[in-house]
Amino acid sequence: MRTTRHTGLLVLLVTTALWLPTAAVAQNMGQDTAQASLDEVVVVGTRTSGRTVLESPVPVDVVSAAELDRAAALPGELGQALQALVPSFNLPRQSNSGTADNVRAAQLRGMSPDQVLVLVNGKRRHTSAVVNLESKVGRGTSPVDFNTIPTNAIERVEVLRDGAGAQYGSDAIAGVVNIVLKGGGTGGQASTAFGLHHTDFKPTGETTTDGQTWTVNADAGADLGGGGYLRVGGEYLNRNATNRAGIGVLPFFEEQTAANETTVAGRVFKAGDGTVENRSVFYSGELPAGAATLYSFGTYADRESSGSGFFRFPDSAANVPSIFPLGYRPVTTGRDKDLSLTGGVRADIADWALDGSLTYGRDRFRSGLSRSLNASLGASSPTRFELATYTFDQLSANLGLARQLELGLAGPVTVAAGAEYRRETFETEAGDPASYAVGTTPGKAAGAQAGPGLSPADEADVDRDVYAAYLDVEGELVERLDATLAGRYEHYSDFGDAVTGKAALRFELVEEWALRGSASNSFRAPSLSQTGFQFTTINLGDNGALANIRQLAVGNPIARALGAESLEEETSFNLTGGIVGRVGGLTLSVDVFQIDVDDRITLSERIGGPAVSDFIRTRFGATDIENVTFFTNAVDTRTRGFDVVAGYMADLDGTLGGRLDLTAAYNRSDTDIRAVRPTPAALAALGVDQVVFGVEERNTLEGAAPKDKLVLSGFWEADELGVLVRGTRFGKTTRVFNFGGGFTPTQTYGAEWSLDLELSYDLLPGLTLAVGGNNVLDNYPDRSIEDISYFGHFPYDVLSPIGMNGAYYYVRTRYSF
Repeated sequence: MRTTRHTGLLVLLVTTALWLPTAAVAQNMGQDTAQASLDEVVVVGTRTSGRTVLESPVPVDVVSAAELDRAAALPGELGQALQALVPSFNLPRQSNSGTADNVRAAQLRGMSPDQVLVLVNGKRRHTSAVVNLESKVGRGTSPVDFNTIPTNAIERVEVLRDGAGAQYGSDAIAGVVNIVLKGGGTGGQASTAFGLHHTDFKPTGETTTDGQTWTVNADAGADLGGGGYLRVGGEYLNRNATNRAGIGVLPFFEEQTAANETTVAGRVFKAGDGTVENRSVFYSGELPAGAATLYSFGTYADRESSGSGFFRFPDSAANVPSIFPLGYRPVTTGRDKDLSLTGGVRADIADWALDGSLTYGRDRFRSGLSRSLNASLGASSPTRFELATYTFDQLSANLGLARQLELGLAGPVTVAAGAEYRRETFETEAGDPASYAVGTTPGKAAGAQAGPGLSPADEADVDRDVYAAYLDVEGELVERLDATLAGRYEHYSDFGDAVTGKAALRFELVEEWALRGSASNSFRAPSLSQTGFQFTTINLGDNGALANIRQLAVGNPIARALGAESLEEETSFNLTGGIVGRVGGLTLSVDVFQIDVDDRITLSERIGGPAVSDFIRTRFGATDIENVTFFTNAVDTRTRGFDVVAGYMADLDGTLGGRLDLTAAYNRSDTDIRAVRPTPAALAALGVDQVVFGVEERNTLEGAAPKDKLVLSGFWEADELGVLVRGTRFGKTTRVFNFGGGFTPTQTYGAEWSLDLELSYDLLPGLTLAVGGNNVLDNYPDRSIEDISYFGHFPYDVLSPIGMNGAYYYVRTRYSF
């Protein structure tokens, strides 16, 4: 590792130690309603303090801690809770997808997972070190891992549905998710939950119970006097695996032997969730220091997880019968350690509000295999492997100034300016020699199966420096007309400069009803992993058979010879407009949007075939490369859609009594390809076409994400009793495979409904018992057609947001003090 990494971490640790106990500023909000009202103050999307959702010139959803707690989803998973609550948020559950089984990628408005910026208390969150190459949604991205943040650490989540590159910098093309951690120095809570899947699995005619999940969490605060406080907490989650594989037939390309035929008489493949054991902690604190306030907050997560590879048949080139006489199914393993620390100071200096901070984020992921082998090594092959280690570090220093000025307009004008420095590093380390070795056993597959491991030749160690400056001006120009102007300049040491701007208006038609709109340009810098990452994966190749696919960095000589070019930033132009307001207990917002993205970064299709292999062998002497992929700015896209959010709150009279909260929220997002770059001349000369951007990547951008989502929910509470009912309609998705030779099986999976229920009761003051279920109607997506179900072994596809696990039931207790 570089000296700068150690220096940055040392500076932050010393600073944090000197300033503890501290915390990021965040306004506390009461949790006495299920639906976030339009009166709640938001931080994201504005630098004017005290603005509410109703007063925001851009659409913002606010999800409270109480709503997260009641989300009828797997306990202890923030991403899954947001999937249940926010219509524009999508978090598919991958399976048989390598590292994507361990790190799940989230989407906003159907855009790529790396086109949404994630903040914690307004500070940029680091991304995962993992590059997901075998997933469908989020393929080729290194997403922020929402599930490294304990759910009991959260006060609220703010989701800004608008381009915000001028305000926050790279990645904010689709919007921003700001996670506000708990503050306050009094009180706390302790909670435990247990749940499991219980489902009728029609492909095998079985009633299955699995996926048992335990979650325990607790947090407490201490008042330090003078407004200072310290809050600490932690969470533990343990989840068993699920299996929704079917009983299929022997693939035609496998050896048609008696041993192979015998194995498929049973269920040899595995589809569903892997095992997870996750330990996470957080703290937040604040301490007055004369005229200033010192703050700090941080999270740490240590997660061990597993997934599944494809079954290797007894009589195949991928097996050594003396080790696995009945064949084997490799288990992919992951050990993820994620750390984030922030220390800062706030002070008022000559009417300017100053906020300076230092944030360090680090994610380190170790990828491995168990129950596998390197068949080319014969009987001496190990069965456990370390495949690779990935590390991403991010050190950010921020300084912001803001004040209100009286300029003779209808209201005061808030002026905010600031600067940021960010240091990013990405490093990969090779796996065990046996994981990538090419042995001498004739006719046997080389490399660890469901791997192979990262070789020393493919190690990456890249870094960059980022400098940024911004200026925001917000105020009421004339009575009832608010305006926002923002501009930002960023310089990246690895690709150059980016300039972004934003203008937003809000006009109050009548009291509490307003029109709003914004226009902005945003950008996304190519991630370090996209510029420097190299690896070899095993995935479906010609005719559906497994094949080695070599991911090459764009600077690799082989990639250059095949037409790869240095990556440029993605650029976008965003338009959003809508209406927001309320009448009595009814609130409503309707917003339409259009997002044009130029030079969008995607992975190429598999580039292979005899001409390509011969070219690589002749020019570079490489004899082990069957297929290659690389990143490219291949396409321009347009995403159009709209969001509707309605809520109603009322105190009920009569026999029923209590309070009723009703919400209806809908998102529609459609992405279309506007332009595709031509096939590079080098590939065209080899007779290869439509591989830099082909049918699978087109499907990833246009059809793999659900077109729409509708969430209808109602929460009623009276005295000690609470009842939650939520219905979610997930829109259709489309899967396309390219098996070569023009064979591109395609299937569209229809929309599906999920019904979630919860009943809660206050047993004693502060002690609540809740029982509930997610997808209690035990609904599944459409069955996959024969050409997509891998010979019947995978009856359901991972694309459908409803998942393939069926009904989930849980019981939860919570004690507040």
